[in-house]
Amino acid sequence: MKQNRTLFDEAPQVKKSGEKASSNKKEGTPLDRLKNLEDKITGAIEKVKALKEEKAALELKIKELEASLADRDSEIEKLQTEKAAIKNQVEGLLNELDTLEVA
Repeated sequence: MKQNRTLFDEAPQVKKSGEKASSNKKEGTPLDRLKNLEDKITGAIEKVKALKEEKAALELKIKELEASLADRDSEIEKLQTEKAAIKNQVEGLLNELDTLEVA
């Protein structure tokens, strides 16, 4: 049965017969492994911070774009209303012309 090692185990692993001797460089001392873990955690924290900042910037950009879209929507609505009014005015003028031609 294989014995699990923890980060703080200092005893070297017992080698089985026939296994090649492997350097302990990969695992290192417990302090090296702890430093490696600390570096990984620090890196992960920095990534999380960067992602949070990026998320906040993107949320701000979304709000700005939504506001711009709302402005454009109201402008389109205003122009459509103006177009309908002009259409009605032109139709009224054409109707008046038709009455002049008939008379």
